[in-house]
Amino acid sequence: MDAISAPDRARFERHLAGCAECAREIASLREATARLATATAVPPPPALKARVLAAAAATRQRPPAAEPETAARGWQARTWPGRTWPGRGRLALAAGALATAAVAAAAVVFGLSNGSMHDQLSQAQASSQQIAAVLTARDATMMTGAVKGGGTVTVVMSHARRELVFTAADLHTPPAARGYELWLIGPVGDRPVGMLPPVRHGMTGPVIAAGLRPGDHLALTAEPPGGASRPTGPMMLDVVL
Repeated sequence: MDAISAPDRARFERHLAGCAECAREIASLREATARLATATAVPPPPALKARVLAAAAATRQRPPAAEPETAARGWQARTWPGRTWPGRGRLALAAGALATAAVAAAAVVFGLSNGSMHDQLSQAQASSQQIAAVLTARDATMMTGAVKGGGTVTVVMSHARRELVFTAADLHTPPAARGYELWLIGPVGDRPVGMLPPVRHGMTGPVIAAGLRPGDHLALTAEPPGGASRPTGPMMLDVVL
């Protein structure tokens, strides 16, 4: 449940790798936790994600020494240099709130009778941790801007981690039989990040893009629901990373 420090976790995981008794105990504790989640879980408030993302985007962090150059027209970038980030704790708490809602919802959706429940819970937790790691990275840079056709986008990027977190608000419904697909486009070619998830309460995402490389652009196109191997539609978003 991530209730111990990183050094303690590392020591325990080394012990766990060679101790069958502890491994069985951990499995039973996870099952008990899932049972508790199923018994007490309630649907998260409909506006929870919107409130968290809005607070993260609006919270003023340590101002940069000089306003950085915007990478694309209409985009605003903010960075937080130095060893400390005053708002990092709030973003971590926000990510933790999303993680709690995701894990509780997963326990309810998949149920105890589903043999893959533990895998589903682990995947939800890993995704939330990955998002939190990007949001709280020392070199995190936030960019916001408009999408052609309507909607706004927020991107939080970490070059050190070679990852970014993408969210969108108020995207217009794509044409019939189309969905939004996110891309990384750069010197090594076009790489699909994946189709954007359905809009929930006006918000889309968060989506994680990994494997950033120098010279990459982040692009958004409308593609068939199954996705495309290369962009076929017009670029509604093209951001230099």
